[in-house]
Amino acid sequence: MEYARLGHTGLEVSRICLGCMSFGDPGRGNHSWTIGEDAARPIIRQALEAGINFFDTANVYSGGSSEEIVGRALSSFARRDEIVLATKVHGRMREGPNGQGLSRKAILSEIDHSLRRLGTDHVDLYQIHRFDPRTPIEETVEALHDVVKAGKARYVGASSMYAWQFQKMLHVAEQHGFTRFVSMQDHYNLLYREEEREMLPLCSSEGIGVIPWSPLARGRLTRSWEETTQRSETDEFGKRLYGEGDRAVVEKVAAIAERRGVSRAEVALAWLLSKPVVTAPIIGVTKPEQLEAGLAAASLELDPSEVAELEAPYEPHAIAGH
Repeated sequence: MEYARLGHTGLEVSRICLGCMSFGDPGRGNHSWTIGEDAARPIIRQALEAGINFFDTANVYSGGSSEEIVGRALSSFARRDEIVLATKVHGRMREGPNGQGLSRKAILSEIDHSLRRLGTDHVDLYQIHRFDPRTPIEETVEALHDVVKAGKARYVGASSMYAWQFQKMLHVAEQHGFTRFVSMQDHYNLLYREEEREMLPLCSSEGIGVIPWSPLARGRLTRSWEETTQRSETDEFGKRLYGEGDRAVVEKVAAIAERRGVSRAEVALAWLLSKPVVTAPIIGVTKPEQLEAGLAAASLELDPSEVAELEAPYEPHAIAGH
């Protein structure tokens, strides 16, 4: 496994991050395709044994049960100082006022709940899951700064938003001497490249590490266009992300994978890893062989002609995932 610095920090993370949204109690939340603890633990152990040290979850995944499963598994299989543990805050965790968002009350409450579920006294990366237009930026950034100063997080990061919103948050942090964001977890893959217009140049200029979510386009890049899965049939959010115009890209991935004698997942992930601004794609898996494909991608190098072939059919998309 290769490792890289996360943005302009001294933090070393594996080039593959294990996304943990697929681990959770199907009865807690709206993801019926998640796998429970008995199935998740061997995959987490497999990731650790392969050299993955970077694990990403969120408070909202399966009603908090993802954090619980990940926390118990990591405490069983790894030393805390050997792993980089990331979680997120923003989504609704309870009904009523202050049950979601990025207010000071929500952030300071949710970090404690996440730490309890994860069974640790700190996370290495605490990320805002989305931008909260209802809360003043200064309030959010100062609350995150206080989480770091309290020793409950080592670094802070952000997830999908417009580049102008992220620039404002970076400016507020710099203006007030608050803890600076070090990472951006955004929607980026061969089927959705709108981040190349503004967000990725901003991250490159500001030294922000990029850890894309849905690097395989919710599995679209790993199978034939007509093939479906339990997740694709029930994932209402995912159904809004991609369309018929993406078929040509999927076919290019398949063609190159066949020529190379590798899986489609390896090709799609190798394309992402070839981008200098990308630190570590976040891959979600429910089967050991899916993780094996992600690991293999870290050593697959595409030549420039293959990159051009993959990128040529791309059609612009409406902004999605914010």
